Amino acid sequence: MATTDRQATTLALAHALSAAERGLAVIPLSRTKLPALRSPHRDDPAPAGPPCHGACGHPGHGVYDASTDPVRIRELFAAAPWATGYGIACGLPPHHLVGVDLDTKSGTDSSAALRELALRHLFTIPETVVVLTPSGGRHLWLTGPPDVVVPNSAGRLAPGIDIRGAGGYLVGPGSRTDHGVYATAPGTAHLPPAACPPALLRLLLPPPPSAHPAPPPHGEHGRGLVHFVLTAHEGQRNTRLFWAACRAYENGIGPALLTPLVEAARTTGLT
Repeated sequence: MATTDRQATTLALAHALSAAERGLAVIPLSRTKLPALRSPHRDDPAPAGPPCHGACGHPGHGVYDASTDPVRIRELFAAAPWATGYGIACGLPPHHLVGVDLDTKSGTDSSAALRELALRHLFTIPETVVVLTPSGGRHLWLTGPPDVVVPNSAGRLAPGIDIRGAGGYLVGPGSRTDHGVYATAPGTAHLPPAACPPALLRLLLPPPPSAHPAPPPHGEHGRGLVHFVLTAHEGQRNTRLFWAACRAYENGIGPALLTPLVEAARTTGLT
């Protein structure tokens, strides 16, 4: 292994141990941002029961290996000397971390989408830890209540916004990947993860089962989805239409909103 790789592994371990001191459970990551240790069950026949999450005693179970124990962390990194980064498990005590991943790869303005959601649902993103990604995105660290399980999602909240919850992980600052280094945004490294605003938390949770029929398409939600498409700028029209259509069908009003959404998209200039 090259000297630079050894240095990257040493630095990643140091950052991981520092994160563990703050109560954040960590695992080693490879340059591809995936867990550095392969599953010990990769050659096993298909299991009849639920997958193993570490009960076998061997490492290689991804986020389920995450630990705050420095001895255990050193063992994991020793087993993966090619690791150049570390992942921080979400949803675990004491922080019950929730990661808001504002992506830039989809060509959408995810930061603007989050601001729009905040205005629409009357919440403010508090000062918290912000991690800058090599691609120009940002990870916002928030904490959730201990009795609430926030699921992982991709684009469900808004185009370009992914959520890392229980069973997920965030790439830790100081990690080196094929695309560059993750770094804490200036002025946020000393902050503790802030509590997730209740209005935002409600948006992150799946809707409770209901025996009531879906709201009519001319209700507030239907009008909001149409308005979301109508206010799309060039470069985000297709993505907004797709996202709004997904939300409409998830809420049982897709067929009724089909024509209004198509008309809204054509109004923005789509053919």
